[in-house]
Amino acid sequence: MREKQRFDRLEQFRIFAAALVVAIHTSPLMSLSADADFFLTRVLGRIAVPFFFMVTGQFVVSAFPECGMARVLNYVKKIALLYGAAVILYIPIGIYAGQYKNLGISDVLRMLIFDGTFYHLWYFPACIIGILIVYAASCVMRRNKMMILAAVLYAAGLFGDSYYGLVEELPVVGDFYEAAFQLFSYTRNGIFLAPVFLLLGEAASSGTKNKKRAADARILWAGLAVSFVAMTEEAFLLRHFELQRHDSMYILLVPVMYFLYKILIQNTGRGTVRKKRPGGVQRYLGTTATWTYILHPAMIVIVRGAAKVTKLDLLVENSVVHYFVVCICSFASAFMIAVFLDQWKGPVGGRKRQLLLQQKKSRRSRAQERQESREHERQESRAQERQESRAQDFCLGRAWLEIDHEALQHNVAVLRSKLPADCRLMPAVKADAYGHGAVLIAGQLQKMGVDSFCVACVQEGIQLRRQGIRGEILILGYTHKDQCALLHQYHLTQTVIDYEYALQLNSCGVDIHVHIGIDTGMHRLGERSENIKKIMAVYGLEHLIVDGLYTHLSASDTLQMYGRAYTSLQAEAFCRTVAALREQGYPCPKLHMLASYGVLNYPELAGDYARVGIALYGVLSTKEDTVRWQEELQPVLSLKARIAAVKVLYQGESAGYGPAFTAARDMKIAVLAIGYADGLPRALSGGVGSVLIHGQRAPVIGRICMDQTIVDVTGIGDVKTGDTAVLIGRSGSMEISVCDIAAQAGTITNEILSRMGARLERVMV
Repeated sequence: MREKQRFDRLEQFRIFAAALVVAIHTSPLMSLSADADFFLTRVLGRIAVPFFFMVTGQFVVSAFPECGMARVLNYVKKIALLYGAAVILYIPIGIYAGQYKNLGISDVLRMLIFDGTFYHLWYFPACIIGILIVYAASCVMRRNKMMILAAVLYAAGLFGDSYYGLVEELPVVGDFYEAAFQLFSYTRNGIFLAPVFLLLGEAASSGTKNKKRAADARILWAGLAVSFVAMTEEAFLLRHFELQRHDSMYILLVPVMYFLYKILIQNTGRGTVRKKRPGGVQRYLGTTATWTYILHPAMIVIVRGAAKVTKLDLLVENSVVHYFVVCICSFASAFMIAVFLDQWKGPVGGRKRQLLLQQKKSRRSRAQERQESREHERQESRAQERQESRAQDFCLGRAWLEIDHEALQHNVAVLRSKLPADCRLMPAVKADAYGHGAVLIAGQLQKMGVDSFCVACVQEGIQLRRQGIRGEILILGYTHKDQCALLHQYHLTQTVIDYEYALQLNSCGVDIHVHIGIDTGMHRLGERSENIKKIMAVYGLEHLIVDGLYTHLSASDTLQMYGRAYTSLQAEAFCRTVAALREQGYPCPKLHMLASYGVLNYPELAGDYARVGIALYGVLSTKEDTVRWQEELQPVLSLKARIAAVKVLYQGESAGYGPAFTAARDMKIAVLAIGYADGLPRALSGGVGSVLIHGQRAPVIGRICMDQTIVDVTGIGDVKTGDTAVLIGRSGSMEISVCDIAAQAGTITNEILSRMGARLERVMV
């Protein structure tokens, strides 16, 4: 799903919202004034739950429907597990309170699905239902129609909540709500309340800009003040005329939440977007708020019990004292749980779990371990047989590429090991992942924890999105302004080529996430680093959301003196640009300079991302460079083709176009079902190139055709139609590398790989 940005004020406000929820259930000001308590708990307190929904909307709903149903169900599963834990926690309290007496099956279902098994737990099923409704709607309609649907549902919920007194006596409408309340007790649930705020959170966050504007801030604060005062008047009027059946939903709650959320997520300059995991108490705030919500009713019971045992009636009779004691107990308990969960999930917890596993294993008998080892070997053997069978079945085609999963995984680990922990891989899967298959490679990388990719054009990004690839996808090249809507629709991030191009993007009228390209000496794409005012001006464009800045190092493929000096100059120019921006208060969220050679030769220049390309696939541009790193990187791709025919070519006969080859003696030839339309260079014609058959080398004869290639198999025994020829890869003890092909064709490996034809089948082995 979309990259999460940590906003300090959101984290802090979650604690405030949790405190408001505690207030709703303890009525802190009741001892002082009923009106003041109504304002606190039924007006101000009503912003808490919608705020929680909006946070979910920003970080979850924003990726619908591209994230896929499996991802949605996985998120729903996490909420359901938390809900299940809370249900179990409150069963004893519910039994003690007598809430579960004389319950039928319909009552149990209503509690589990809508009302919650305890009075505050309704939020969790509401969140699940709301997410599923919004996701289903996102699959069949656009955002504006989804918002209309959510508004209609919210309006229906209003007349079952705060405005119920207006409709309860109406013949048809009143009967409708009467029947509805047999299914659920309140309309503040996942059907009527949740969808509008889930979508509102996504809508409010999508317009976030990277530059703080005082004028915008004043408008937002004015809007919040006016709408909140009006909502307060609305609440007291409804109370005065006794129209409320419940008081969770107000008309003006919607604009109040929109203005409030926009204020909370306004960028405050440097320090707002974190590069690293937050430290100190900050890292526990989100989990503490969640568990405060879950635990506070139990703390209410405990405080009341303690007051009864200790005879301290003040703990209960004084509503202010009661509230603060419950808050302290709730927050303290929740904080301890947050720390425990963080430690359990983190490295310390990992070591603890490893120790427990080792202790458990040490208690097993040796016989049991031997038995498990034998079973494991049998399973691996069966898996290997199934894998070989699948590969054999697949190889019934004419020509194909085999992609080595283990080699890819190994290369990912090697490249990660050369970078700092906070620098993430942003693999280049452009040009069909250098011929390896973009969807296939990106899908495997996603399973390895990679969640950011870069491509060359918008069509490549759309292909990944349509095949379920999540996370950030950065387009490195040019996108025509007529295709800007596609950038917005598919949540793609566009490179700002220069300031004039930024103006074109902004003129499209839709919000577009961008990384600003900085030209530090490549003189290809990017605004020149010395044009700092133009770069600053990009931040001021209304529809561009700056997520990062990057440059491309043009001489990082060498460690010679010239390469080192030029790379140093480029890095210094980029850093000066970033420093100048930060000095003027412009945020620089994600920074990156390194591509494949940069990671290998200049890892000290690592930023937030590393745009690894050719190295990810186990080779480098030249054979010399590949040999230098062959002990660490493993080639991922093998190219194979089927032998379509085996023939005898008699002395004096010619083969192929031209005819370019005439047999000097009787010989045996094989026709391979692969040609230059599949990416095989014609430069390999006439004996320049060769293939491997049965572990022996077979030279190419004649000219390589569009769909076939002829090779000399004289002296290679038992060659028959249907056999496999290896054009790139290993056969027996011999190997032909893509570097060999590139050297023979007079080019670099990048060109050979990226020209692998689309009609080649690709299989992961």
